[in-house]
Amino acid sequence: MPLSRPARTVGRRPRSTGLAALVVLSAALTGVLAYQSWAAPSSSAVSPGDTRQRPRALGEADGAVPDGLTVFADLPAVANLDPELLAALRRAATDAAADGVEFYVNSGWRSPEYQEHLLREAVAKYGSAAEAARWVATPETSPHVQGNAIDIGHAAAKAWLSENGARYGLCQIYRNEPWHYELRPDAVDHGCPPMYADPTHDPRMQR
Repeated sequence: MPLSRPARTVGRRPRSTGLAALVVLSAALTGVLAYQSWAAPSSSAVSPGDTRQRPRALGEADGAVPDGLTVFADLPAVANLDPELLAALRRAATDAAADGVEFYVNSGWRSPEYQEHLLREAVAKYGSAAEAARWVATPETSPHVQGNAIDIGHAAAKAWLSENGARYGLCQIYRNEPWHYELRPDAVDHGCPPMYADPTHDPRMQR
């Protein structure tokens, strides 16, 4: 009968060694998670090449006008005007040209976005919404957005319209804006109506 071997005693690892291993493992996991969080793109971030979140640039399609634009042009600022207003403007411009005066368009039809842009600029320029309202209407009330107003450039054209505009139904509406004209058909027979001091006195602007 073989001699029995003494039982092998399995030694226990020191508790401190197990704790150290857990600390190392925890640190490693934390590092991996931190790296993944740093490397993964944020769901709210917009990559440099992604322009979907950027406001589109305003241009001629919104009613912006280049220098030297006339009432005979085909750009949206002119073409999108009310047809009767545009016809009256072109008749007047044709007659004014015979007097050596040319009509230039500083502004005509405007998109709501362009009107809002102009309003924000006016608030920044004049310091308050109340003061800006004397010069620029909201997109909801502006006759430019409706295609019912035009701003004429050059002093000679404004002077010619001031004297002759009523014959074509073209009237200056605001005393503080000698460039702003709208169509008032009754003016052909009865003259233009009294002007408002500025747009804040116009009931149409109170909506």
